Amino acid sequence: MKLFVGEGNPHSVKVLAVLELTGVKCDVQLVNNEERVVPYLTRPVLPVLLLPSGQHLFSPNTICQYLFDVSGRKATDATNQWMEWEITDLQPAVLQALHMMALQGKRSEAAAVMKEPLSHLEQNLRKTSTQFLTSDVITVADIVLWAALYPILSDPSFDAGDLRCVRGWFDGVDVQSACQTAAQKVLHGKSSEALKTFLQKLPATQTQRRDGQTSTNAAEELSHNPAEDTERVMSEVEIEEAARMWSTCLKYSHAAPQRNHPILPQEGRRNVLVTSALPYVNNVPHLGNIIGCVLSADVFARYGRLRGWNLLYVCGTDEYGTATENKAREEGLTPREICDKYYAIHASIYKWFQIDFDFFGRTTTDRQTEIAQDIFWRLHERGFLLEETVEQLRCESCQRFLADRFVEGVCPHCRYPEARGDQCDKCGRLINAVELRNPQCKVCKETPVIRSSKHLFLDLPKLEGELEKWLDQSTGTGDWTTNARQITRSWLRDGLKPRCITRDLKWGTPVPHPDYKEKVFYVWFDAPIGYLSITANYTDQWEKWWKNPQQVELYNFMAKDNVPFHSVVFPCSLLGAQDNYTIVNNLIATEYLNYEDTKFSKSRGVGVFGDMAKDTGIPSDVWRFYLLYVRPEAQDSAFSWCDMALKNNSELLNNLGNFINRAAMFVTKFFEGRVPEMLLNDDDKRLIAAVSWELKQYIQLLDKVRIRDALKCILNISRHGNQYIQVNEPWKKIKGGDTDKQRAGTVTGVSVNVACLLSALLEPYMPTVSQTIRTQLEAPPNCTGAMIQGAGTFICTLPAGHRIGTVSPLFQKLENEQIEGFRKQFGGQQTQIPSTASADTKLGAGVELNSSVNVKADPERARRLAEQVTEQADKVRALKSQKAEKSVIGEEVGKLLELKKQLALAEGKNQEPSNHKAKKK
Repeated sequence: MKLFVGEGNPHSVKVLAVLELTGVKCDVQLVNNEERVVPYLTRPVLPVLLLPSGQHLFSPNTICQYLFDVSGRKATDATNQWMEWEITDLQPAVLQALHMMALQGKRSEAAAVMKEPLSHLEQNLRKTSTQFLTSDVITVADIVLWAALYPILSDPSFDAGDLRCVRGWFDGVDVQSACQTAAQKVLHGKSSEALKTFLQKLPATQTQRRDGQTSTNAAEELSHNPAEDTERVMSEVEIEEAARMWSTCLKYSHAAPQRNHPILPQEGRRNVLVTSALPYVNNVPHLGNIIGCVLSADVFARYGRLRGWNLLYVCGTDEYGTATENKAREEGLTPREICDKYYAIHASIYKWFQIDFDFFGRTTTDRQTEIAQDIFWRLHERGFLLEETVEQLRCESCQRFLADRFVEGVCPHCRYPEARGDQCDKCGRLINAVELRNPQCKVCKETPVIRSSKHLFLDLPKLEGELEKWLDQSTGTGDWTTNARQITRSWLRDGLKPRCITRDLKWGTPVPHPDYKEKVFYVWFDAPIGYLSITANYTDQWEKWWKNPQQVELYNFMAKDNVPFHSVVFPCSLLGAQDNYTIVNNLIATEYLNYEDTKFSKSRGVGVFGDMAKDTGIPSDVWRFYLLYVRPEAQDSAFSWCDMALKNNSELLNNLGNFINRAAMFVTKFFEGRVPEMLLNDDDKRLIAAVSWELKQYIQLLDKVRIRDALKCILNISRHGNQYIQVNEPWKKIKGGDTDKQRAGTVTGVSVNVACLLSALLEPYMPTVSQTIRTQLEAPPNCTGAMIQGAGTFICTLPAGHRIGTVSPLFQKLENEQIEGFRKQFGGQQTQIPSTASADTKLGAGVELNSSVNVKADPERARRLAEQVTEQADKVRALKSQKAEKSVIGEEVGKLLELKKQLALAEGKNQEPSNHKAKKK
């Protein structure tokens, strides 16, 4: 093997460090960054690994992973997740920050760019007890992230802020001799200064985020040639083929997709059944609920219809259980009345967000009772139910047994102070409510007592073998998100235990057994059956969807806390029923979306809830866009008003809207509203090839339900288009001679066809904007399906002579004053520090809880403290630059941290309880 690296090339640092660390035998050659090592690429790319087979690897992360694989150290899901994050989130921010630092001298702006990725890394490092990212042994992910951050964090003038865990981790990797050798060889130890030459020659497009499908598997790269983490280089063959397809497919026609209800599976079609976790009916959904379930499923369902799949999307409200009874009591209504009220609220919210269900039902129906009781009896007859007398928590104040979700306490496993009665949100382990320490009734806050009651259990251990067999097949062939796989396997790893399926309640599906006539089914046995009953209320032929696993693919969308009930409990119920049920093939789970730097809270007035979004005056398409842009696919993310304004003004207004509006306006202004003749030259063909490739990436990503990444392909296409217009300047050429006017016509015609493609790609994400663009362009109704079906082909759908309609701007700017008003409106009046014990209460193992108090902001005190924080930070930086003793620096850092805590309190912000040990540096 032979490794080609370039001096001053930061990607060369990571591959050299990995080579040194793994000890793999390989010749290393230092070459000029402008030398073309890979013969079939038209643009020089480094680093490059030449394999013994004669094939080339030229994605840096793939090279690193390949070397680790060769050394016998295989990747894990966790390392793969970090590698993907480095490419899609960290690397774009690093390149932008390096440009600012090395070429523009804007160090404070660079720090602002790096704030989000570094904060994300800091938060994750705080949660781990290992020395490195995923274990106590250094992995490929540690090297890759260290190398990306090396030019920045090793620069003494860069102020990273208070990042103890990041610094500790970085120093732990940095001291490795392999890393020091690699950095010295490539960058000569000069950090960002050594990158000036490399950055100056870097094309502007390379600093843009590259979110196409990526791979950390060398074999996969060789077979699929996915995107590198820089702009993709096009071969001449690809360029010519893309141009040929664009020009020869003018007559391409495909019938627009239509829906005729009821939608039923069809022979010879791809039959896709989409569900999203049933929203609970006792509250108003917030933005995190919406993106975690119904909106994500809606994007995939709309995309599937464009692809020509025979697709049914069903959802509805989950209406039984204690939560409904308590909400009814609070509002002075009956449970049925509260369900009717909130069902209408949910339906109205989803309609405004343009969630395009085929049917939106509810679980309080006769069909629900019929199907749930049928599954119960089938399980009972086949010996999969057990009877046990169990101890339960009963609240004497409320005079009722407490449902799992209505008791909280300290987790017996990890000591998390807000664990629920069925599961701990922090460690993910199952909990029996009576095991909780310091339990409290969530309704009245009284301490419950333990009482005995006879219940029925689903015998999960008896079904474990069959479940394992099914899981191997489903996860092996379907698309399961990484967190869904991990959560499911953690349940199996701990060993399944019988799961109670009955409850001492009144509001629920009645248990039909005569010995349990006073009980109802537990909501987590009953609620998933709602998918079946809702479909049955949609069509009497529901079994063609739900008892047809040979012909139907089932996609479930949900937040990660719902995973075990959909991947273990519900599948076991269906497997035990032995009635040929359709069971999930693809389980898509998101992480959590937070609000700014805290959690959504209706009671405290914190966050945007579904019924409030409309009142802001911001169109639902913009809400959809931003929620999908920050969709928490691999890790928790946060809704931010400032970031929403930034993305609206930069991505929608200045990027997407600017390109589409300019392209259409040129047709109207220069060519009397008709698409001009197009005679392609090499520049046009390169644009068409680049757009064609992004289209294919979009399809590949959405086929794999990578919704957020596919959205970036749309934005990449409009960036290509803006750059194409800017370089070719049709507004100038239209004033020249015949040749220049012809050139202006070609650029305008190609651009307006790119705009038409964007209208098709936007349909799953921003349906109103998509339709508006097609209306303005008078686009043929078949343009969406024509380009998205099959493998995806960018074709000329608006030929020369096509007349477009009236053009108008698509988006409006969000002003700072407007955003600041929203922040105040939805920020709540007070911020409560969550806790269940006094400030000096110790629970052991480093767990400490703060007292529950309301913290009011004190602007004047905050101003004074902010000045003190600045002064103390300057002092710390000065000591570090003077290489003062660690003990002296540590003492001053401690003072700085204390000042920051006081500042946070003065600003009315939460102080997180300390629930981890400090990482050692």
